[in-house]
Amino acid sequence: MKPTLEIFSQGEEIVTGQTVDTNAAWLSQQAVDCGFTVTRHTAVGDKLDDLIILLQDIAQRTDCCICTGGLGPTSDDLTAEAVATAFNLPLEFDEIAFTQISRFFVNRNRTMPESNRKQAMLPQGAKRIDNEWGTAPGFSLQYGRCWFAFIPGVPTEMQHLFLEGILPTLSTRFLLQPGQLVSIKTVGLGESVIQERINAIEIPVEVELGFRAGPDEVQTKLLFPFNYPKTAMTTLVNRFAEKMGDYVFAIDGLGEITGDLAFEINKLMVNKKLTLAVVETASQGLLAAKCMGSEWLLSASYEQSTAKLGLVETNTENLITTAKKIAVDLQKSSAADYVLVQFYTGDNNALHNKDKAIIVHNILLTGDCFYQTTQPINGAIKRKQNQAALLTLDLLRRHLQHKTINQ
Repeated sequence: MKPTLEIFSQGEEIVTGQTVDTNAAWLSQQAVDCGFTVTRHTAVGDKLDDLIILLQDIAQRTDCCICTGGLGPTSDDLTAEAVATAFNLPLEFDEIAFTQISRFFVNRNRTMPESNRKQAMLPQGAKRIDNEWGTAPGFSLQYGRCWFAFIPGVPTEMQHLFLEGILPTLSTRFLLQPGQLVSIKTVGLGESVIQERINAIEIPVEVELGFRAGPDEVQTKLLFPFNYPKTAMTTLVNRFAEKMGDYVFAIDGLGEITGDLAFEINKLMVNKKLTLAVVETASQGLLAAKCMGSEWLLSASYEQSTAKLGLVETNTENLITTAKKIAVDLQKSSAADYVLVQFYTGDNNALHNKDKAIIVHNILLTGDCFYQTTQPINGAIKRKQNQAALLTLDLLRRHLQHKTINQ
Protein backbone atom coordinates (compact mmCIF):
# COMPACT_ATOMS: atom_id res chain seq x y z
CA MET A 1 0.00 0.00 0.00
CA LYS A 2 1.27 3.50 -0.84
CA PRO A 3 2.29 5.74 2.06
CA THR A 4 -0.12 8.60 2.67
CA LEU A 5 0.75 12.28 2.70
CA GLU A 6 -1.05 15.44 3.75
CA ILE A 7 -0.28 19.03 2.86
CA PHE A 8 -0.83 21.61 5.57
CA SER A 9 -0.72 25.32 4.69
CA GLN A 10 -0.57 27.95 7.41
CA GLY A 11 -1.50 31.60 7.02
CA GLU A 12 -4.43 33.95 7.47
CA GLU A 13 -3.90 35.23 3.93
CA ILE A 14 -4.67 31.76 2.57
CA VAL A 15 -7.88 31.04 4.49
CA THR A 16 -9.22 34.54 3.75
CA GLY A 17 -8.57 34.18 0.02
CA GLN A 18 -6.00 36.98 -0.21
CA THR A 19 -3.38 34.50 -1.45
CA VAL A 20 -3.98 31.53 -3.74
CA ASP A 21 -2.30 28.43 -2.30
CA THR A 22 -0.23 27.41 -5.29
CA ASN A 23 2.21 25.69 -2.93
CA ALA A 24 -0.26 22.92 -2.16
CA ALA A 25 -0.88 22.18 -5.84
CA TRP A 26 2.85 22.07 -6.60
CA LEU A 27 3.63 19.87 -3.60
CA SER A 28 0.77 17.50 -4.45
CA GLN A 29 2.16 16.89 -7.90
CA GLN A 30 5.61 16.27 -6.46
CA ALA A 31 4.21 13.85 -3.88
CA VAL A 32 2.17 11.88 -6.41
CA ASP A 33 5.18 11.65 -8.70
CA CYS A 34 7.19 10.26 -5.77
CA GLY A 35 4.63 7.53 -5.11
CA PHE A 36 2.55 8.92 -2.23
CA THR A 37 -1.22 8.92 -1.95
CA VAL A 38 -2.16 12.52 -1.14
CA THR A 39 -5.15 12.34 1.19
CA ARG A 40 -5.79 15.93 2.27
CA HIS A 41 -5.00 19.60 1.79
CA THR A 42 -5.64 21.64 4.92
CA ALA A 43 -5.28 25.37 5.48
CA VAL A 44 -5.36 27.05 8.90
CA GLY A 45 -5.08 30.71 9.79
CA ASP A 46 -2.82 32.33 12.36
CA LYS A 47 -4.50 30.81 15.42
CA LEU A 48 -2.25 28.87 17.77
CA ASP A 49 -4.93 26.56 19.22
CA ASP A 50 -6.15 25.55 15.73
CA LEU A 51 -2.60 24.78 14.65
CA ILE A 52 -1.93 22.65 17.72
CA ILE A 53 -5.10 20.58 17.32
CA LEU A 54 -4.47 20.00 13.62
CA LEU A 55 -0.87 18.91 14.15
CA GLN A 56 -1.93 16.40 16.79
CA ASP A 57 -4.62 15.00 14.49
CA ILE A 58 -2.25 14.70 11.52
CA ALA A 59 0.32 12.86 13.65
CA GLN A 60 -2.20 10.06 14.18
CA ARG A 61 -3.71 9.65 10.70
CA THR A 62 -1.03 9.98 8.01
CA ASP A 63 2.50 8.82 7.23
CA CYS A 64 3.95 12.11 6.05
CA CYS A 65 3.00 15.77 6.20
CA ILE A 66 4.54 18.71 4.37
CA CYS A 67 3.74 22.01 6.11
CA THR A 68 4.25 25.42 4.52
CA GLY A 69 4.20 28.89 6.07
CA GLY A 70 4.36 30.39 9.52
CA LEU A 71 8.16 30.38 9.86
CA GLY A 72 8.73 34.13 9.54
CA PRO A 73 9.95 36.61 12.17
CA THR A 74 6.62 38.30 13.00
CA SER A 75 4.09 37.65 15.74
CA ASP A 76 1.66 35.89 13.41
CA ASP A 77 4.27 33.27 12.44
CA LEU A 78 3.31 30.52 14.86
CA THR A 79 4.36 27.21 13.32
CA ALA A 80 7.42 26.47 15.46
CA GLU A 81 5.56 27.44 18.65
CA ALA A 82 2.58 25.28 17.66
CA VAL A 83 4.83 22.28 17.02
CA ALA A 84 6.62 22.76 20.33
CA THR A 85 3.32 22.85 22.22
CA ALA A 86 1.53 20.11 20.28
CA PHE A 87 4.35 17.59 20.66
CA ASN A 88 5.86 18.79 23.97
CA LEU A 89 9.17 19.67 22.32
CA PRO A 90 10.46 22.92 23.83
CA LEU A 91 11.98 25.46 21.47
CA GLU A 92 15.77 25.56 21.49
CA PHE A 93 18.19 28.08 20.03
CA ASP A 94 20.03 26.76 16.94
CA GLU A 95 23.40 28.49 16.60
CA ILE A 96 23.93 27.37 13.00
CA ALA A 97 20.50 28.61 11.96
CA PHE A 98 21.20 31.96 13.61
CA THR A 99 24.54 32.26 11.83
CA GLN A 100 22.86 31.57 8.50
CA ILE A 101 20.15 34.16 9.19
CA SER A 102 22.75 36.75 10.24
CA ARG A 103 24.82 36.09 7.11
CA PHE A 104 21.72 36.66 4.96
CA PHE A 105 21.58 40.27 6.21
CA VAL A 106 25.36 40.83 6.17
CA ASN A 107 25.54 39.78 2.52
CA ARG A 108 22.96 42.45 1.72
CA ASN A 109 24.58 45.16 3.83
CA ARG A 110 21.55 45.31 6.08
CA THR A 111 21.15 45.28 9.86
CA MET A 112 19.30 42.21 11.13
CA PRO A 113 16.21 43.11 13.20
CA GLU A 114 16.07 41.47 16.61
CA SER A 115 12.79 39.79 15.61
CA ASN A 116 14.67 37.50 13.19
CA ARG A 117 16.32 35.76 16.12
CA LYS A 118 12.98 34.01 16.59
CA GLN A 119 13.57 32.06 13.37
CA ALA A 120 16.54 30.26 14.93
CA MET A 121 14.31 28.76 17.63
CA LEU A 122 13.54 25.16 16.60
CA PRO A 123 11.63 22.38 18.42
CA GLN A 124 13.81 20.09 20.51
CA GLY A 125 15.20 17.22 18.45
CA ALA A 126 14.12 18.68 15.09
CA LYS A 127 16.47 18.41 12.14
CA ARG A 128 17.20 21.78 10.55
CA ILE A 129 16.59 22.24 6.81
CA ASP A 130 18.98 24.96 5.62
CA ASN A 131 17.55 27.85 3.63
CA GLU A 132 19.99 29.61 1.29
CA TRP A 133 17.23 31.68 -0.35
CA GLY A 134 15.67 33.41 2.66
CA THR A 135 15.87 33.88 6.40
CA ALA A 136 13.56 31.09 7.56
CA PRO A 137 15.15 27.66 8.04
CA GLY A 138 12.86 24.68 7.76
CA PHE A 139 12.91 21.66 10.04
CA SER A 140 11.70 18.08 10.16
CA LEU A 141 10.78 15.61 12.89
CA GLN A 142 8.96 12.37 13.55
CA TYR A 143 6.01 12.36 15.92
CA GLY A 144 3.62 9.47 16.33
CA ARG A 145 2.89 7.88 13.01
CA CYS A 146 3.88 10.91 10.94
CA TRP A 147 7.12 12.35 9.65
CA PHE A 148 6.69 16.13 9.38
CA ALA A 149 8.63 18.61 7.27
CA PHE A 150 8.09 22.34 7.87
CA ILE A 151 9.22 24.80 5.21
CA PRO A 152 8.61 28.50 4.40
CA GLY A 153 5.55 29.56 2.44
CA VAL A 154 7.38 31.81 -0.04
CA PRO A 155 7.03 29.70 -3.23
CA THR A 156 10.63 30.02 -4.43
CA GLU A 157 12.01 29.15 -0.99
CA MET A 158 9.46 26.36 -0.55
CA GLN A 159 10.40 24.71 -3.83
CA HIS A 160 14.14 24.91 -3.19
CA LEU A 161 13.83 23.47 0.33
CA PHE A 162 11.56 20.67 -0.84
CA LEU A 163 13.72 19.64 -3.79
CA GLU A 164 17.05 19.93 -2.01
CA GLY A 165 16.23 19.32 1.65
CA ILE A 166 13.18 17.05 1.71
CA LEU A 167 12.98 15.07 -1.52
CA PRO A 168 16.28 13.19 -0.99
CA THR A 169 15.08 12.14 2.48
CA LEU A 170 11.70 10.77 1.42
CA SER A 171 13.12 7.76 -0.42
CA THR A 172 15.11 6.78 2.68
CA ARG A 173 12.16 7.01 5.03
CA PHE A 174 9.39 5.51 2.88
CA LEU A 175 8.97 2.66 0.44
CA LEU A 176 8.06 4.71 -2.60
CA GLN A 177 6.91 3.00 -5.77
CA PRO A 178 5.71 5.78 -8.08
CA GLY A 179 2.99 4.93 -10.52
CA GLN A 180 2.79 6.10 -14.10
CA LEU A 181 0.32 8.79 -15.08
CA VAL A 182 -0.97 8.86 -18.65
CA SER A 183 -3.00 11.85 -19.82
CA ILE A 184 -5.09 11.68 -22.99
CA LYS A 185 -5.57 15.24 -24.24
CA THR A 186 -8.60 16.21 -26.28
CA VAL A 187 -10.06 19.38 -27.72
CA GLY A 188 -13.71 19.73 -28.68
CA LEU A 189 -15.15 17.08 -26.33
CA GLY A 190 -16.64 17.84 -22.91
CA GLU A 191 -16.15 15.66 -19.84
CA SER A 192 -19.69 14.26 -19.95
CA VAL A 193 -19.33 13.22 -23.59
CA ILE A 194 -15.99 11.58 -22.86
CA GLN A 195 -17.54 9.71 -19.93
CA GLU A 196 -20.28 8.36 -22.17
CA ARG A 197 -17.78 7.23 -24.77
CA ILE A 198 -15.63 5.30 -22.29
CA ASN A 199 -18.40 3.83 -20.12
CA ALA A 200 -18.14 0.43 -21.78
CA ILE A 201 -14.40 0.08 -21.08
CA GLU A 202 -13.60 -2.24 -18.20
CA ILE A 203 -10.95 -0.53 -16.08
CA PRO A 204 -8.80 -2.72 -13.80
CA VAL A 205 -9.43 -1.94 -10.13
CA GLU A 206 -5.79 -0.95 -9.60
CA VAL A 207 -5.96 1.74 -12.31
CA GLU A 208 -7.28 5.16 -11.23
CA LEU A 209 -9.37 7.21 -13.67
CA GLY A 210 -9.70 10.98 -13.42
CA PHE A 211 -10.44 14.06 -15.49
CA ARG A 212 -9.04 17.56 -15.67
CA ALA A 213 -11.04 20.09 -17.65
CA GLY A 214 -9.54 23.42 -18.65
CA PRO A 215 -10.46 26.19 -21.08
CA ASP A 216 -8.16 24.80 -23.79
CA GLU A 217 -8.41 21.03 -23.35
CA VAL A 218 -9.78 18.13 -21.35
CA GLN A 219 -7.33 15.60 -19.95
CA THR A 220 -8.50 12.06 -19.25
CA LYS A 221 -6.02 10.70 -16.71
CA LEU A 222 -5.11 7.08 -16.07
CA LEU A 223 -2.82 6.43 -13.10
CA PHE A 224 -1.19 3.02 -13.33
CA PRO A 225 0.44 1.35 -10.31
CA PHE A 226 4.14 0.67 -10.03
CA ASN A 227 5.36 -2.12 -12.36
CA TYR A 228 2.06 -2.30 -14.26
CA PRO A 229 2.77 -4.30 -17.45
CA LYS A 230 3.74 -1.96 -20.26
CA THR A 231 1.81 -3.87 -22.92
CA ALA A 232 -1.38 -3.90 -20.85
CA MET A 233 -0.96 -0.19 -20.14
CA THR A 234 -0.57 0.68 -23.81
CA THR A 235 -3.54 -1.48 -24.77
CA LEU A 236 -5.83 0.22 -22.25
CA VAL A 237 -4.68 3.71 -23.22
CA ASN A 238 -5.27 2.92 -26.88
CA ARG A 239 -8.80 1.72 -26.12
CA PHE A 240 -9.54 5.03 -24.43
CA ALA A 241 -8.01 7.00 -27.29
CA GLU A 242 -10.04 5.04 -29.86
CA LYS A 243 -13.26 5.89 -28.05
CA MET A 244 -12.39 9.58 -28.13
CA GLY A 245 -11.42 9.38 -31.78
CA ASP A 246 -9.82 12.22 -33.68
CA TYR A 247 -10.53 14.66 -30.85
CA VAL A 248 -7.32 13.32 -29.25
CA PHE A 249 -4.42 15.61 -30.10
CA ALA A 250 -1.76 14.21 -27.74
CA ILE A 251 -1.08 11.49 -25.19
CA ASP A 252 1.27 12.34 -22.34
CA GLY A 253 3.04 9.72 -20.23
CA LEU A 254 4.02 7.07 -22.74
CA GLY A 255 7.47 8.44 -23.43
CA GLU A 256 6.94 11.42 -25.72
CA ILE A 257 6.94 14.94 -24.24
CA THR A 258 3.68 16.66 -25.13
CA GLY A 259 2.12 20.06 -24.49
CA ASP A 260 -1.02 21.99 -25.30
CA LEU A 261 -2.63 22.21 -28.74
CA ALA A 262 -0.36 25.04 -29.92
CA PHE A 263 2.70 23.11 -28.71
CA GLU A 264 1.69 20.04 -30.72
CA ILE A 265 0.99 22.11 -33.81
CA ASN A 266 4.38 23.76 -33.44
CA LYS A 267 6.11 20.37 -33.46
CA LEU A 268 4.22 19.31 -36.57
CA MET A 269 4.84 22.55 -38.45
CA VAL A 270 8.56 22.51 -37.61
CA ASN A 271 8.97 18.83 -38.50
CA LYS A 272 7.18 19.27 -41.81
CA LYS A 273 8.99 22.59 -42.49
CA LEU A 274 5.73 24.39 -43.22
CA THR A 275 4.72 28.05 -42.87
CA LEU A 276 1.37 29.65 -42.12
CA ALA A 277 -0.53 32.89 -42.60
CA VAL A 278 -3.66 33.66 -40.58
CA VAL A 279 -6.65 35.98 -40.74
CA GLU A 280 -8.98 35.83 -37.75
CA THR A 281 -12.11 37.64 -36.62
CA ALA A 282 -13.94 35.96 -33.71
CA SER A 283 -10.75 35.13 -31.82
CA GLN A 284 -9.55 38.73 -32.29
CA GLY A 285 -5.82 38.03 -32.22
CA LEU A 286 -5.91 35.26 -29.62
CA LEU A 287 -5.13 32.59 -32.22
CA ALA A 288 -1.90 34.37 -33.16
CA ALA A 289 -1.11 34.93 -29.48
CA LYS A 290 -1.31 31.18 -28.82
CA CYS A 291 1.33 30.69 -31.52
CA MET A 292 3.52 33.58 -30.39
CA GLY A 293 7.20 33.06 -31.10
CA SER A 294 6.64 30.41 -33.75
CA GLU A 295 8.88 31.14 -36.72
CA TRP A 296 6.51 29.32 -39.06
CA LEU A 297 3.77 31.93 -38.46
CA LEU A 298 4.66 34.35 -41.26
CA SER A 299 1.61 36.59 -41.10
CA ALA A 300 -1.26 37.17 -38.67
CA SER A 301 -4.02 39.77 -38.77
CA TYR A 302 -7.49 40.18 -37.39
CA GLU A 303 -10.60 42.25 -37.85
CA GLN A 304 -13.22 42.86 -35.19
CA SER A 305 -16.07 41.84 -37.45
CA THR A 306 -16.73 39.81 -40.56
CA ALA A 307 -17.89 42.96 -42.39
CA LYS A 308 -14.55 44.69 -41.80
CA LEU A 309 -12.86 41.72 -43.42
CA GLY A 310 -14.89 42.50 -46.52
CA LEU A 311 -17.33 39.65 -46.04
CA VAL A 312 -20.63 41.51 -46.40
CA GLU A 313 -22.77 38.87 -48.08
CA THR A 314 -25.68 37.35 -46.16
CA ASN A 315 -25.54 34.09 -48.09
CA THR A 316 -23.20 31.66 -46.32
CA GLU A 317 -22.06 29.97 -49.53
CA ASN A 318 -21.08 33.32 -51.00
CA LEU A 319 -19.24 34.20 -47.79
CA ILE A 320 -17.24 30.99 -48.00
CA THR A 321 -16.39 31.64 -51.61
CA THR A 322 -15.15 35.13 -50.73
CA ALA A 323 -13.16 33.77 -47.76
CA LYS A 324 -11.47 31.29 -50.06
CA LYS A 325 -10.49 34.14 -52.39
CA ILE A 326 -9.00 35.99 -49.39
CA ALA A 327 -7.01 32.85 -48.56
CA VAL A 328 -5.67 32.56 -52.11
CA ASP A 329 -4.65 36.23 -52.19
CA LEU A 330 -2.96 35.93 -48.79
CA GLN A 331 -1.07 32.83 -49.86
CA LYS A 332 0.31 34.72 -52.83
CA SER A 333 1.26 37.84 -50.87
CA SER A 334 2.76 36.03 -47.86
CA ALA A 335 4.30 33.05 -49.69
CA ALA A 336 3.06 30.86 -46.81
CA ASP A 337 2.54 27.15 -47.41
CA TYR A 338 -0.79 27.18 -45.56
CA VAL A 339 -3.41 29.87 -44.93
CA LEU A 340 -6.15 29.93 -42.29
CA VAL A 341 -9.11 32.28 -42.67
CA GLN A 342 -11.59 32.48 -39.80
CA PHE A 343 -14.84 34.42 -39.93
CA TYR A 344 -18.13 34.28 -38.05
CA THR A 345 -21.80 34.90 -38.73
CA GLY A 346 -24.63 35.89 -36.41
CA ASP A 347 -26.41 38.99 -35.17
CA ASN A 348 -24.42 42.22 -35.23
CA ASN A 349 -23.85 42.15 -31.47
CA ALA A 350 -23.73 38.35 -31.05
CA LEU A 351 -20.00 38.21 -30.36
CA HIS A 352 -20.39 40.48 -27.32
CA ASN A 353 -23.70 39.05 -26.11
CA LYS A 354 -23.29 36.06 -23.80
CA ASP A 355 -26.85 34.95 -24.52
CA LYS A 356 -26.34 34.73 -28.27
CA ALA A 357 -24.34 32.22 -30.29
CA ILE A 358 -22.11 32.85 -33.27
CA ILE A 359 -21.22 30.48 -36.08
CA VAL A 360 -17.49 30.25 -36.70
CA HIS A 361 -16.34 29.28 -40.19
CA ASN A 362 -12.76 28.15 -40.75
CA ILE A 363 -11.09 27.85 -44.13
CA LEU A 364 -7.71 26.11 -44.48
CA LEU A 365 -5.83 26.43 -47.77
CA THR A 366 -3.01 23.94 -48.33
CA GLY A 367 -1.46 24.33 -51.73
CA ASP A 368 -4.51 24.28 -53.97
CA CYS A 369 -6.76 22.27 -51.60
CA PHE A 370 -9.38 23.77 -49.27
CA TYR A 371 -10.65 22.31 -45.99
CA GLN A 372 -13.36 23.91 -43.93
CA THR A 373 -15.30 23.56 -40.68
CA THR A 374 -18.39 25.27 -39.28
CA GLN A 375 -19.18 25.27 -35.55
CA PRO A 376 -21.47 27.22 -33.22
CA ILE A 377 -19.95 28.92 -30.16
CA ASN A 378 -21.82 30.51 -27.28
CA GLY A 379 -21.07 32.18 -23.95
CA ALA A 380 -19.28 35.35 -22.90
CA ILE A 381 -16.95 37.08 -25.35
CA LYS A 382 -13.74 35.71 -23.78
CA ARG A 383 -15.07 32.16 -24.11
CA LYS A 384 -16.06 32.81 -27.72
CA GLN A 385 -12.63 34.21 -28.50
CA ASN A 386 -10.83 31.27 -26.93
CA GLN A 387 -13.06 28.61 -28.46
CA ALA A 388 -12.79 30.22 -31.89
CA ALA A 389 -8.99 30.21 -31.67
CA LEU A 390 -8.93 26.57 -30.55
CA LEU A 391 -11.34 25.37 -33.24
CA THR A 392 -9.38 27.14 -35.97
CA LEU A 393 -6.09 25.69 -34.74
CA ASP A 394 -7.72 22.29 -34.42
CA LEU A 395 -8.59 22.33 -38.12
CA LEU A 396 -4.89 22.79 -38.85
CA ARG A 397 -3.96 20.08 -36.33
CA ARG A 398 -6.35 17.55 -37.84
CA HIS A 399 -4.92 18.12 -41.29
CA LEU A 400 -1.34 17.83 -40.04
CA GLN A 401 -2.11 14.64 -38.11
CA HIS A 402 -4.16 13.18 -41.01
CA LYS A 403 -7.30 13.04 -38.86
CA THR A 404 -10.92 13.39 -39.89
CA ILE A 405 -12.00 16.97 -40.48
CA ASN A 406 -15.56 17.55 -39.29
CA GLN A 407 -17.35 19.80 -41.74
